[in-house]
Formats: sequence, structure tokens, C-alpha cells
Amino acid sequence: MTTPGTTPLSAGSELPPSRRFDVALLDLDGVVYVGPDAVPGVPVALAAARRDGMRLGYVTNNASRTPEEVAAHLTELGVPAAPEDVITSSQAAATVVAELLGPSARVLPVGGPGVAVALRAAGLTVVGSADDKPDAVVQGYGREVGWSQLAEAVVAVRNGARHVATNADATIPSPRGPLPGNGSMVAVVRGVTGVPPLVTGKPDPAMHAECVRRTGARRPLVVGDRLDTDIEGARRAGADSLLVLTGVTDPALLLEAPPQRRPDLLAPDAAGLLLPHPPVLGDGRTWRCGAWTARLREGGAVELSGPAASDGEDGDGLDGLRVACVAHWSRHPQDGAPAQVLAGDPHSDAVLTAWGLGGRRD
Repeated sequence: MTTPGTTPLSAGSELPPSRRFDVALLDLDGVVYVGPDAVPGVPVALAAARRDGMRLGYVTNNASRTPEEVAAHLTELGVPAAPEDVITSSQAAATVVAELLGPSARVLPVGGPGVAVALRAAGLTVVGSADDKPDAVVQGYGREVGWSQLAEAVVAVRNGARHVATNADATIPSPRGPLPGNGSMVAVVRGVTGVPPLVTGKPDPAMHAECVRRTGARRPLVVGDRLDTDIEGARRAGADSLLVLTGVTDPALLLEAPPQRRPDLLAPDAAGLLLPHPPVLGDGRTWRCGAWTARLREGGAVELSGPAASDGEDGDGLDGLRVACVAHWSRHPQDGAPAQVLAGDPHSDAVLTAWGLGGRRD
């Protein structure tokens, strides 16, 4: 994890993460797959990480499916997995409810089949409606969740049941763009009852505690695409993190991230497990990463300069983003802020435009 007093991303990693960490705790949606399909190249990369000696755990806030179903899907995509390799937010929620209310507690599940399966596996009693006087409602994502289930949850919570949410992700990634996630439906129950839920999935430390318990990790690396769940969750749990750009986070969102959501490492995709990560070196005004340079200008802007386009990119093509982030974050060590990044040359201008930052020179 980033050493106190240093800026995230600045240290890099001399060794490939697959040789430095014992377990990769991989988010699924947006990291291993998007929709029904694997992220291109990721199955091959994960197989190579295993050959390097890294163990893989698959961690998801999506509570709709059972570990058996998730493992089968991964195996179909060319990522061999067993049910015990999969950790779901439903399992974390079930553990928390059993600890809070006792193993004999009565629980109303709201969500996909994975919610009820996890509750039963924890020894809890699953009930079918608010009339059964549940002690808790555990709400997780399910594509078929509709008015009837939400209404039962509202009645149960209003009657005193503890509202537990497996996660509060407002969206889920899809090939068609972001779609409503569990957090959107949890907000319906909260909006009607006025009762804030207990959230047990990422970024709550309970989720990563469940991961460490199930995998026996001694030095885990959290690999995710979301700043608000994967990266913040890793930081709250005291674990290192690797952000990949195959899901919901883009360069603009990363640049404005607050301190608790800044990753230790950055890669285009999960193949970043196999490569060293360059450090970002600086003197408080100017930073360098590979062939890229970032300078702080008066007023807080960052001027980015890179190699000539004809020289091509070194490494994974993200050195410019790394150095821009470190420069901007050094100006905002205690808070997040929108970044103004100016291009110092034509190549940087094109790169900033590709990042959606409207590269410009002045």
C-alpha cells in the first residue's frame, strides 16, 4: 500500500504484481468480463499470473448468482474457477447478519438466487414475505427484482427488520453502457422507509475481510475498475490496489479522485498483473514517468508533455496518465478536485483529447 507521505501511483512496482503479491482479488464486472463476454486478453493474462505463482480470487458486489454459477461462467470464458474461488457480497452480508443477529435469525432475501443461497449456507432462516416477521432484509442485485419484492422489503423494514444491502453500486457496466445497479434499488427502499441500510459489500471492510478469510491471503492485491468500491475498499482494508480501465473509470474520473479512491497501480486491463509498473519521480514542481513530463503551472493547471508521436509509446501507454495524476494529486493531497491538464506539445494534445479531457495548448 502507498507509504504515508507519498502520492499514490508514484512508487510503481519494480516486479510484476503477479510475482509480488500472493493473491489477486479480482472484481468481475468490468475487469474479467463485461456483459456476457470476457475482456479481450484477460483469460490468457490470468493464466500467466497463475503460472507466476499468484492465486486468484474472484470478488463481486453482484449478489444475483451463486458461487457455483459464477465459477461455471468464468470457466466457460476460459478462466477456470471453482466455487470456492468466488467471493460474493451475498456471502459477506450473510456473515455480517449471522454475527449481528445470531445464526437462527429470520431473513427476507431480495434479489437474485445467490442471496437466498448465501443466507442458507450461513445457517440463517430464509422467509418469503414481510408477514413472516423477518429480523432482517438482505437486498442484493437481481435482474428480476420488481415492485413486489421491493414492497415486501419496505413493509418488513418499516416493521423493524434490519435493512442490509449487499452493495450500493448505483450502476453496473454493460456493452450498452451503465445500467441500474443494486444501489438504485436500495435507494427505493430507503426513500420509502427513511431508514439507511447497513452496506456490507465493497467498499465496506467486511467484504475484504471475507475475501482474506476465504483465500488465506497474506499480501492481497485488489484489482478493480471502480474507484468508489474496489479502490476505496482496498484502502479501507489496508490492501494494495490495481485500477484497470476496462470498466466504468475513465482518465477524467481518475484524475479528480479523492485520496481514499486513488489506486497504488494502474493498467489498461488485468494483463497489468504481468508487467512492472514505472515509478513517477518529481521534485514538487516537475514529475517524470518514462518519456512523459508533467509540470505544475500557476493557478493549479498541469502541463503535460510527451514523446513525439513518431516515437510511439513505451510500456502500456499510460505513463502520461500516471504522471498527470501524481502531479495533480500532489496539489490536492487531502481532497479531490477536477483537473485542468494542458498539452505541452501536439502529441499530448491528441492524447488528452483521446482521454476525453479536451487537450489544449497555451
